[in-house]
Amino acid sequence: MNLSSWFRKCSWEWIWWSGAIVLLALGGITATYWWPHAQTWVRHTISAQKRVNAADDHPHGEGTDAAGHDHGDHAHAHDDANSLELSQQAMGNIGLTKESLKPIQLETFVRSITVPAIVVERPGRTRIQVSTPMAGVITHVHAVQGEAITPGTLLFELRITADELVATQTEIFKTIGDLDVEQREIARLEEVTRSGAIPQRTMLERQYAKEKLEVLLAAQKEALRLQGLSDRQIQDIIEHRRLLRDLQIRVPSPDRHAEDEIELTDNSIAQVRFRESDHDSHPAGEPHLRRDGHAAGQAEKTALILQEVLVSKGERVQAGETLAVLSDMSELYIEGRAFEQDAPLLATAAANHWKVTAVFERAGKPADQLPGLELLYAASDINVQSRSLPFYVRLPNELTRSVPSPNGLRFNEWKYRPGQRLQLRVPVEEWREQIVLPVDAIAQEGAEAFVFQQNGKHFERVPVHVIYRDQSFAVIKNDGSVFPGDVVALRGAHQLQMALKNKSGGGVDPHAGHSH
Repeated sequence: MNLSSWFRKCSWEWIWWSGAIVLLALGGITATYWWPHAQTWVRHTISAQKRVNAADDHPHGEGTDAAGHDHGDHAHAHDDANSLELSQQAMGNIGLTKESLKPIQLETFVRSITVPAIVVERPGRTRIQVSTPMAGVITHVHAVQGEAITPGTLLFELRITADELVATQTEIFKTIGDLDVEQREIARLEEVTRSGAIPQRTMLERQYAKEKLEVLLAAQKEALRLQGLSDRQIQDIIEHRRLLRDLQIRVPSPDRHAEDEIELTDNSIAQVRFRESDHDSHPAGEPHLRRDGHAAGQAEKTALILQEVLVSKGERVQAGETLAVLSDMSELYIEGRAFEQDAPLLATAAANHWKVTAVFERAGKPADQLPGLELLYAASDINVQSRSLPFYVRLPNELTRSVPSPNGLRFNEWKYRPGQRLQLRVPVEEWREQIVLPVDAIAQEGAEAFVFQQNGKHFERVPVHVIYRDQSFAVIKNDGSVFPGDVVALRGAHQLQMALKNKSGGGVDPHAGHSH
């Protein structure tokens, strides 16, 4: 071989390999466009070959059934023993809609355990007790048991009878008066001291006396704070020079401590109704008011339920006595009760931030499932009596009904309430790239399990290997029985199985809608 021939051969090989590399690169770049279609073509080819092989083994010969009826080429496409044709009415009767006829997809299956549970209150948060900071007599009860109220709403008015509070207020008035006298005297002596008529020592003595009174006043203010008054109320006493005789007790906020939970009663009280809608009639330019004295358009507030009213008008109460009990139902807890050996599974679920599903049973209706709940924590000890491990899940509540009354009150109803029983599904393991079907998609006959694959108007029974099953889902082994992309019936598999058995037993053949 001469040199020129060798160069030509090398150049052709180089061109061939370059073209092959370019084609491979283009194929990799465009794989997202042609690879799914290629997979679908391969699956359909395999499925068609299965059906042809089944038709070739038909015992009645090509194109005829046991009665000698000629079906033409149809016998090649469907195996009568494992194929069923359904009318639209029959499909509707067993619930085979577009939603229940979907292609198989590989997905992540989360294995769960199911444990009993109960809805409970949030300790220290759901129940709010309204108490009086000082002794007195109830003069007005504005609260109505069962009504929906917001923080700041007026509940009670109280006439103070606490001797300690009266004595402290009297002392603070005396101190304020003495302080005013000292301040006026200091102002007078400042002019005289400048002229030299009075020695500087006299001026210093008056200033020292003023400072002592200021220290005494600060101590008396602290005494009033300890007796339950706020800084605003103390300042009001000092500015207006009047004793505090009556208190307004209002709804506290569940999230913060408000200084206006008790108020002096010289403020105007507007006993008005809640705003029902934006179309309620009211005088032009006058904002809607609530019992809290604020306009209805102002920001806030969590709706609370006045669960109990424990006092009556004219009743004498002691300092610290509970007047009413409120309930904040906007968020509750679910207390699950797992076995003690499930503690590692709960720890795994919490560490992976897996979400919990709550299942509420309903009479005569499908269970109400609430997914995506947060697992908070498990208890640190095992219940001695039941040997169960309590754990807790956050349950955001939902307001289902808000009923206004003619007198302006409002009554709310919440979807979830303490004491409701339910079940919790707690994820404990994840299996990736699995064929997951609802249990209604699986027909069981002895040791065999089947799914029904749609092929046009026909449903063909395909044996499958179920590797896991729970109350809701079944995991199918990906062994080539069915492929991702095959359309199967996601419900009604048992009815399809019974129809197929009736057909093979000589009953009415739904195939083509007539009897042979």
